[in-house]
Amino acid sequence: MKNPKVLNRGYVILGAILIQLALGAIYAWSVFTPALKSEGWSSENTQWVFAVGLASFAIVMVFAGKRLKAWGPQTLTWLGGIILGAGYLLAGLTGGSNFIALLLLIGLVGGAGIGLAYVVPIAVGMRWFPDKKGMITGLAVAGFGFGAMLWVKLAGSWGHLIENLGLSNTFTIYGIAFALMVVVGSLWMKFPPKDWKPEGFQEKQMQQSSGEKESKEFTSSEMLRNPSFYLIFLTFVFSAGAGLMSIGLMKLYPMQALMESGISEEAASAISGTAMAVFFCLANGLGRILWGMISDKIGRKRSIALMTAIQGVTVILFSFMAGNVALLYIGATLIGFNFGGNFALFPTITADIFGARNVGQNYPFVFLAYGVGGILGPILGGKMGDLNNFAMAFTVSGIAVLIGTLMIIFVKKPVS
Repeated sequence: MKNPKVLNRGYVILGAILIQLALGAIYAWSVFTPALKSEGWSSENTQWVFAVGLASFAIVMVFAGKRLKAWGPQTLTWLGGIILGAGYLLAGLTGGSNFIALLLLIGLVGGAGIGLAYVVPIAVGMRWFPDKKGMITGLAVAGFGFGAMLWVKLAGSWGHLIENLGLSNTFTIYGIAFALMVVVGSLWMKFPPKDWKPEGFQEKQMQQSSGEKESKEFTSSEMLRNPSFYLIFLTFVFSAGAGLMSIGLMKLYPMQALMESGISEEAASAISGTAMAVFFCLANGLGRILWGMISDKIGRKRSIALMTAIQGVTVILFSFMAGNVALLYIGATLIGFNFGGNFALFPTITADIFGARNVGQNYPFVFLAYGVGGILGPILGGKMGDLNNFAMAFTVSGIAVLIGTLMIIFVKKPVS
């Protein structure tokens, strides 16, 4: 069925990227940690704010998935933007360095705002692009990775917001920007008309099916009773946890390692900042797009197995790479690229295994793995950092990711 509004597909991509640029603020947290440590915060405390934000994000996303049909994608999106913006705005008004205030406002409230809005571009995008689920999911979440680079550099070496305006004013400015961007992006978050299909999709589907029946749409309760859900979930826990731990430490650990190799503190800070804000963040965004496109060609399971195998080895080796500038940039690029792939591959394997139409309700349960990894990874990194043993955190995380590589091999589509 041809639809005159087919060109809206382009606006859906635009809106999704704009929304995700703002939601990617959570990955910019590491740019604030040196200033907070200078205020007397411990490494573990800086990671607690990050971890609470990730957990709140994941838990609220389950609620958002359940309310998607009732409230509609536009309402969920703008409400998430307002809550995210309010969290940062109020954090700025409290002074910008109080641990409890930041834990509640940026961690709990800000994370909840992200959780409300995050699932919408994925669910809406898959409806508009059933022929290219991997690609559209990658594009929809690419802004999340690129957004981190934008907010890190504006606060740091590009805009010098923290240096010139202080933490509180930076949080305030960011809160206003986040709310505006998400609200504008919500304008294009609409599902396509009922029974709409892109031109030529039905014919392509018939050519590729080779007699295979259309996959069943599984409800969340049915999915939660299937062993494949738990294999996918644990693989995501290990992969996300390693990446999130790396994000939390991508400034502190390389700075320490570079200074131990004889580089000055100022130079080490600039190098580690570049590793996070340029190499990691750019690769994070590109990984979402390219892993999504790769999975459309070779399949989700093969893509996840390949991605996690590369990630596990890289994370283990990172303790040998952090103190060398060239190797640091390579390590940050690989970890960021593979970490970004999680957000294109796990939504699409959820759709492939349990049905695309219910992905808005089902993927939030899979995404709880991100919240679990967001607690385990950063807290492990923070504790090991306070014990001056960053290397152990990376080794343990890398081994866990390789275990996930083995687990994903056993995922099977449920029998209808």
